[in-house]
Amino acid sequence: MAWNEPGKNDNDPWKNKGGRDQGPPDLDELLKDLGNKFGGIFGGNKPGKSGGSGSFSSFGAGIVIAIAVVVWAVSGFYTIKEAERGVVLQFGEFNGLVDPGIHWQPTFVQKVIPVDVQTTRNLPADGYMMTEDLNLIRVEMAVQYRIIDARNYLFSVTNADNSLEHAFDSAIRYVVGHSEMDDVLTTGKEQVRQSVWAELDKVIEAYNMGIIVSDVNFKNARPPEQVKDAFDDVNAAKEDEERFVLEAEAYALSVEPEARGRAKRMEQDAIAYKQQIVLASEGEVAKFEKLLPEYKAAPEVTRQRLYISTMEKVYSNTSKVMVDVDGGNSMMYLPLDKIMQQQNQTSPFKREINPMTQAPVQQGRNSTVNSLSGRADRFSRGDN
Repeated sequence: MAWNEPGKNDNDPWKNKGGRDQGPPDLDELLKDLGNKFGGIFGGNKPGKSGGSGSFSSFGAGIVIAIAVVVWAVSGFYTIKEAERGVVLQFGEFNGLVDPGIHWQPTFVQKVIPVDVQTTRNLPADGYMMTEDLNLIRVEMAVQYRIIDARNYLFSVTNADNSLEHAFDSAIRYVVGHSEMDDVLTTGKEQVRQSVWAELDKVIEAYNMGIIVSDVNFKNARPPEQVKDAFDDVNAAKEDEERFVLEAEAYALSVEPEARGRAKRMEQDAIAYKQQIVLASEGEVAKFEKLLPEYKAAPEVTRQRLYISTMEKVYSNTSKVMVDVDGGNSMMYLPLDKIMQQQNQTSPFKREINPMTQAPVQQGRNSTVNSLSGRADRFSRGDN
């Protein structure tokens, strides 16, 4: 049977009195009914009753408290990741550190702040800076750091990352301000990087921020755009200078061993020549020492023999022939070299002719032997 049939007005959910009004229910009256129902559950008066039920109210409060305790206990579980360390605060005061894993804390009593201690962080810095020789350049650098002490990282300074940024910028400006522009732009970048790193370590060490600097990168350094072309020309000239120096060094390295070898060979030749001369001199001395007893025994024979051997050596190296007349002082030199040269020019075959052997042999008194013997006689007599 439908609620709106005649005689069934009590089943109308909107309590429509009069039966004919089909409009929306009264919202204020509906909220009032819900308030009365919840008030009865928590110990309030139910509609149409006075004084309430004490046992039912205590049971409801116990349930609520139990639920609250369970929620509080469950909310205390937390997890610290492998790369993190947990900083435990109890009523706002440092209480300890916790390692990675699942832990529990009393909510509203303790608070845990996880801190990543394994990730390497990067902090860039750049800006226009004045060098020692009063030039303006733009320097870009970056620092990589890692947290090694979570407690100091959170509480030693107000903001460790911000403090590190300021310290890094200060270190760069200090080092660049004490460096020449050419060093910062070209060959001194590595030295500037090392100096900035050392200066940064010195600055943050006093604050004990729980941070360690793992690396400092020198990204770029360039002059202002207005003078960039001039600096590029200077850098190109310096590169050419370095290239020429390297080429010269390479050439020196290729030539120097050859020159040293040639000098060493000349030195050895000189030493050999010296030894040769010394040995020859010693041989001559020994020879004369050996002849000395013979000379003392027969001085005339020895003198003639020395004279003859000497003249043989002298005339063996010349193309002229000396003709001496026995008993006379005149000597005649025949131009045999000219004669032999003319013969070689007219002859189709060139021959090597010993002037001493090919010279016209003078028979009898004009022979060389006779002349030498006559010369030897004069030498022995002391006429020369």
